[in-house]
Amino acid sequence: MKYRYSTVSNIHVSHFILIRVNNYMIHVTKSMFVTSIIAISLTLFSLHSFAKSVSIDVGPMVGDKAPSITVIDKNRKTVNIDDLTADKGLIILFFRSADWCPFCKKHLVELQGYADKFKALGYGVAAVSYDDTEILKSFTEEHNLSYPLLSDQLAATVKAYGVLNKDYAMGDDNYGIPYPGVVVINPDGKIDHKYFFKGYRKRVKFVELYDQLSAVK
Repeated sequence: MKYRYSTVSNIHVSHFILIRVNNYMIHVTKSMFVTSIIAISLTLFSLHSFAKSVSIDVGPMVGDKAPSITVIDKNRKTVNIDDLTADKGLIILFFRSADWCPFCKKHLVELQGYADKFKALGYGVAAVSYDDTEILKSFTEEHNLSYPLLSDQLAATVKAYGVLNKDYAMGDDNYGIPYPGVVVINPDGKIDHKYFFKGYRKRVKFVELYDQLSAVK
């Protein structure tokens, strides 16, 4: 028998729960009912979480020429995109701070777990923030990072990429931080992928990025 519409009513707290579906009464066990409610709740939560994790529309367009980077490494040496790019391109992580942002610190360590995998695929890996070189050097050595942390100079790089977090004005201690995210630059110097998020909790999942780049032939 098929129903086009259904309503739930007459629910009794007992071993069985009586549910009215249209004009028919159906008995279900309490465990079946609770399991169904939990499943529906988890589905709605997952959809809500996915919607919240959608990348925001900032940064260069996919297919555009990647802007130059104005950065120095932990030894205060100037570095450019060509220095960092491997056979298939370059992955740049933009992060807030390796000094005061616990989410960034965790994310940088997570990237270390995938750095060699990305390199094996043929990509260079680097990360950029407004931190000074001493902070970046200390974090690199503490966590034995195999990819470079680069210091953006006068917020020039985050401005060039259009990912400067505008919640902070010039003169604020946090001025110069980016929206956290990733760009993937191909060997021709163009943007192949970009993912940026508002706030500080949402981040690129490196397992998903790895799976995506693994599929590239």
